[in-house]
Amino acid sequence: MQFWQFMFVPTILFLVIVAPIWITMHYRSVNRSSQSLSAADRQDLEDLLATVDRLTERIGALETILDADHSTWRKPSERAPRNEEYNDE
Repeated sequence: MQFWQFMFVPTILFLVIVAPIWITMHYRSVNRSSQSLSAADRQDLEDLLATVDRLTERIGALETILDADHSTWRKPSERAPRNEEYNDE
């Protein structure tokens, strides 16, 4: 019985002081490591940005062609805007 009496106070101190600090520090380090991008994620992001740049250039080229061939393509259509079509007032 003396062993349990001897270990009671250190166990309580561990559970009250050390364990919460340990758990807090562990999850802080986990959050920090998960917030940074891995090399594969960075490469994927660079690929997506390159795709966005190419698509932006294509849209610009298409708008130039449409401006030359169909000068009225930018005019709004005759129909009502979508937010007014479904208005039940």
